[in-house]
Amino acid sequence: MENWETVYEKWNTYEQLDPSLRSELDTLAGNRATLEDAFYKELTFGTGGMRGVMGAGTNRMNTYTIRKAVNGLAEYLFANRVNVKDRGVVIAYDTRYKSQEFAIETARVLGAHGIKAYVFESMRPTPLLSFAVRYLGTAAGVMITASHNPPEYNGFKVYNEDGGQITPSEAEAIIETIGETENELTVAALETGELESRDLLIWRGEEIDNAYLEQLKQMSKLPEAELNEEKKLPIVFTPLHGTAYDLVMKGLDQLNFSQVDVVKDQAEPDPEFSTVDSPNPEEHQAFTLAIEQGEKNDAAILLGTDPDADRLGVAVKNKEGDYQVLTGNQLGVLLLDYILRHSDPVMHKSAHVLKTVVTTEMGRAVADAYDVETTETLTGFKYIGEKIHEFDATGKSFIFGFEESYGYLISSFVRDKDAVQAAAMSCEMAYYWDKQGKTLLDALDTLYAQHGYFQEGMTSLTLKGKEGSEQIEHIMADIRSNPLESIAGFQVEQAEDYLAGERTMMASGETESIQLPKENMMKFILEGESWVCLRPSGTEPKIKCYYGVRGETEERARVKLAALKSAMDQVIGRIIHSA
Repeated sequence: MENWETVYEKWNTYEQLDPSLRSELDTLAGNRATLEDAFYKELTFGTGGMRGVMGAGTNRMNTYTIRKAVNGLAEYLFANRVNVKDRGVVIAYDTRYKSQEFAIETARVLGAHGIKAYVFESMRPTPLLSFAVRYLGTAAGVMITASHNPPEYNGFKVYNEDGGQITPSEAEAIIETIGETENELTVAALETGELESRDLLIWRGEEIDNAYLEQLKQMSKLPEAELNEEKKLPIVFTPLHGTAYDLVMKGLDQLNFSQVDVVKDQAEPDPEFSTVDSPNPEEHQAFTLAIEQGEKNDAAILLGTDPDADRLGVAVKNKEGDYQVLTGNQLGVLLLDYILRHSDPVMHKSAHVLKTVVTTEMGRAVADAYDVETTETLTGFKYIGEKIHEFDATGKSFIFGFEESYGYLISSFVRDKDAVQAAAMSCEMAYYWDKQGKTLLDALDTLYAQHGYFQEGMTSLTLKGKEGSEQIEHIMADIRSNPLESIAGFQVEQAEDYLAGERTMMASGETESIQLPKENMMKFILEGESWVCLRPSGTEPKIKCYYGVRGETEERARVKLAALKSAMDQVIGRIIHSA
């Protein structure tokens, strides 16, 4: 890429620059540090697409970075897919600032290539976009979303013709075609009126919603007679100002849950997410209003979805009468156990559970108890979607997929994590256990007693800007060149380098290949069924450290986990200060 000052000058002298971006550049004139960060590189096309702060510059989300990405996507589709113009691309968007605008810009550039665009008439969840690709048979899909990132972010997420997030090989090919567009400021884009008159822009809505809801209903594990009965389980639901409201409410209604209470202050779309510090159900503060409402209604279960409705958080009352937010791993193993105990054992012979390498090993233990095989993928639901696609061709069957970061998929009519599916199944599961006088925490305790006390955790370090990116690279390079032999007194038995695709047996020094795609991650398998994994985030300026332990008691597991966290904080701190 050219020197950032040269790129900045190109933008600053472009007479037809978008007026809002022109105003921003005028305001930033003379602020070299901010301008350098905005122009020193192109916004990274990484985990399934690109995501970043909105604003002027090649390292920002704006009209021109969107247009360049779409231009590259169109060229990729022509080279790698058939009948692209007629099959088209389906586009959805969430509640964020400029989401609808970016969706229309996507359609405008596709139209300039003669490619038909199906655009939802209003905001929709990410899993519905995945479903729509399969339902309409399009060549690809685009979701405009930044998931649970702060309000200043937005993103451009690409889905392949199977309805899954694009794979690393697909992403590499798209990045190459994007790079062939020399000037993002001059990418051709048709006006919406011309698109509509030429049938290159087709608005979509309830037809796809209804088809999705029909599939959702068929997913239920309840007998038909019980499915049609009224269920008076008290439920509180918050969509956290996002896209999930309509589909979750309709999904629960068709399962005949009659006592669903919505957190009204969080039901309306709000790009500022003004009632929460972060619109992420992984953050317990996001449940504050839901807990207040749950206490008033004595709710059995609280549901919280993130803005694009691909992640679900759940809270239930503990023995002290307080609401406890389940971790993503805990809800995952509960859903897995519920699904397997209500599935035909004959199907278990070909069935596979999919989880990531940083998701709880308790998932494997539960699956083993039902004689169901567990297959691991790298972190990210794109890898789970890719595996499901492989299963379609090999005769294996998918039965459940999950990751620790509140992502779940129950039925493969969607090929990405789906909070609407998970919300419906979680309520059905809570109803099942409630009939037996148990809460989800009671059911979880039974699983712990059967399989051991698994505990997991994750810490993340935010390192923003160019300097932060360099620090993250330094941390990973140091860990590779100076492999840890022990962590918190626990011997490292295996070191797994997913970038090199190699597993090292520490005692013997022997190595073997890891049969997974390459990714910048390091995992250490420790004695006593514990592990630690370091991974830079693909969507945020963070480096994440994941931990997992198993103990004979809950207390022993917690002590083990705390020791690993403390030790890794010291390791990372030492590396940063040595730079």
